[in-house]
Amino acid sequence: MVESSSSSSSTWNQVLLKLRFFSKIRRFVRKRCDGERTAESNVDHSKIHVEHDHDNDDESTIMQRSVKRLHFGSREEKAAAAREIKRLAGDDLSRRKLMAELGVIQPLVAMVGPEYTTSRRRLAVQALLELANGTCTNKALMVEAGILSKLSKNISINEVAKHEFAQLVMSLSSLVNTQFPVDSSKILPLVLHMIESESSVDTKMLCLGTLYNLSTVIDNVGSLAKGDVVHTLLKLSSMKEASEKALATLGNLVVTLMGKKALESSPMVPQCLIEILTWDDKSKSQELSAYILMILAHQSSLQRTKMAEGGIVPILLQVALLGSPLAQKRSLKLLQWFKDERQMRMGPHSGPQSRRLSFNSPTNHDDEGKKLMKNMVRQSLYKNMETITRRANGNTDPNSKLKLLVISSSSKSLPY
Repeated sequence: MVESSSSSSSTWNQVLLKLRFFSKIRRFVRKRCDGERTAESNVDHSKIHVEHDHDNDDESTIMQRSVKRLHFGSREEKAAAAREIKRLAGDDLSRRKLMAELGVIQPLVAMVGPEYTTSRRRLAVQALLELANGTCTNKALMVEAGILSKLSKNISINEVAKHEFAQLVMSLSSLVNTQFPVDSSKILPLVLHMIESESSVDTKMLCLGTLYNLSTVIDNVGSLAKGDVVHTLLKLSSMKEASEKALATLGNLVVTLMGKKALESSPMVPQCLIEILTWDDKSKSQELSAYILMILAHQSSLQRTKMAEGGIVPILLQVALLGSPLAQKRSLKLLQWFKDERQMRMGPHSGPQSRRLSFNSPTNHDDEGKKLMKNMVRQSLYKNMETITRRANGNTDPNSKLKLLVISSSSKSLPY
């Protein structure tokens, strides 16, 4: 861990040194081109687009001209330059790196500000998206240039712009996997606004991708483990098209103390998660929901009581019979905990922590009472399983292997 941290720190120090180096280059170019700036600004803007169509202008010439206009041109010229940079950046990774070294990121980030029109802001965001593709260094330079602050100020934008902004934010959020410091507090307001507003499903999925990326780093849990974020994730988890990504994000949060407390305090828990267990056509969602329920139920009698009152036991039986192998395994584990709780005993490595009964306790039952209790538990389990089997298989013969297994086994020997 120390070597990894040292290597990461060294990498980003090199990035910052490179950024300062290219800043000096830009200042040198600015002084040299200062005499040309006035003449260029007086050129008829209609000629700009004509120049781009000249067959004798190669890519290198166009790139040089675009970089110069992006630095020193008027707003119209900058918009045209951003369009060309977007086109050129989409062709080659080495060209994207070269343009970043020529200092195009800083003026493009400045174009995302509210003083520019929506169309020009979109052009800048599109160009930045192309420049960010496949290079963490360019993304880091964008964050250093203040792109997150710029994007967070663009709350009131149309749907098309929302989608592009969401793409860029998700791309930048992947920097957390490189240990580059990304301030989640600057991302969350825009992401939550786009999720809560009338955004398309595709835009919401991009925002979910951003939240998932942020949740993979423990330093971001504090800002994510809040009521509004958890509530938003739980609502999205109830949408089948978004459930897997939302549940995966909640799964990253629930393993931390703050995240677990935030989920426990939500009025949607555990009922929302129990409902997801009934989705037979979404096995991945069932697995993730069962995982979160296991974390919440572990050593928490209050949460297990809520789950039992919410009708989780028959649903777990259904998943244990018909779910995917992983969902079955997790459901059986939960069922074992509920059975141990009813019997007021636990194994040395089981989940719920419950009090053992002393052999000398006056509450010990005699042999006849124990047999009666076992029969009641066995009959109850048999009825539940028979109902679930009929529901799953229609008019299947009740004398199935499952029925024979239940009849011939005691409640103590059942696999859950």
